[in-house]
Amino acid sequence: MPLLAPVLPPGYRSRPATADDIGTIHTLVAACERALYGRVQTDAGAVAAVFARPGLVPESDTVLVHDRCGRPAAWAWEDRRSEVDVHPDHRGRGLGAALLDWAGDRGLQAGREGIVQTVPDGDVGAVALLRSRGYAPLVTAWLLEYSMPDEPVVPAPPSGIVVRPLRPGDEPATHVLVMDAFDEWQERRQSYAEWAKHIIDRPTFAPALSPLAFDDGQLVGAALSLDLPERDEGYIEQVAVRHDHRGLGIARLLLCHTFLAFYRAGRRSCTLWTHSDTGALDLYLKVGMTVRHSSTVFRIDLRSQGASPADR
Repeated sequence: MPLLAPVLPPGYRSRPATADDIGTIHTLVAACERALYGRVQTDAGAVAAVFARPGLVPESDTVLVHDRCGRPAAWAWEDRRSEVDVHPDHRGRGLGAALLDWAGDRGLQAGREGIVQTVPDGDVGAVALLRSRGYAPLVTAWLLEYSMPDEPVVPAPPSGIVVRPLRPGDEPATHVLVMDAFDEWQERRQSYAEWAKHIIDRPTFAPALSPLAFDDGQLVGAALSLDLPERDEGYIEQVAVRHDHRGLGIARLLLCHTFLAFYRAGRRSCTLWTHSDTGALDLYLKVGMTVRHSSTVFRIDLRSQGASPADR
């Protein structure tokens, strides 16, 4: 199958990205986040996790764009999901539209029924572009923040529940717990290897800041944290409680343990993402978290598109 290349504005060239480009791509993404949020929100491990997606083939499913001086200007990937990032210095020149069309064409070529892309609601230009290409809102996501001017108080655990940090050897059971808990809304179940690449194999994973809850020796809850070097706050990547132990206060207990651990590590705020499919927003708000900003997950039905707007 021939490789698809985006139709770029004059002065730009593209090639597939490789794992050797992870640092370059993270620098590009960080520039986008600084321009939009005033701070960096991801680490290089988040980019590496894209390359670990089991269905993604970098040679056909990624694009890295350089300007005429060889500087990275944008990048995109597509594998049922898609992401397009354009460096702030290169916005307004048609790169976003070109890469969005490439993602749609690549999805069609790969036989996808549709693809989704998450866009910050504050990026009004990107939101308008997706809507103009036929993308429709699917899910709302929120970045929640917990401010800690004072040391957080940890509530007493429910009867029989013991909480301790993650230790070597806990990883396989934690993977099963998280996948079981997320089965009701996630698009697919991640293998251990893929999940590990997203979480525990990242250099920023912080096991000492990742409490687990046990009931009679059985793992029933987990809060998995990252200690991101470019952020002055804590970050919780995943929170999961076993179905038969929900409604007992275990999630709140794990969150408070995590807040306290980050506070004692010198952080004065802690954040996490959730989205409307999880039904967890009310829980986080009741704990005292507030919404910092939101994003929308958009989806396009490729079967109804047939070809990118540039081809029609």
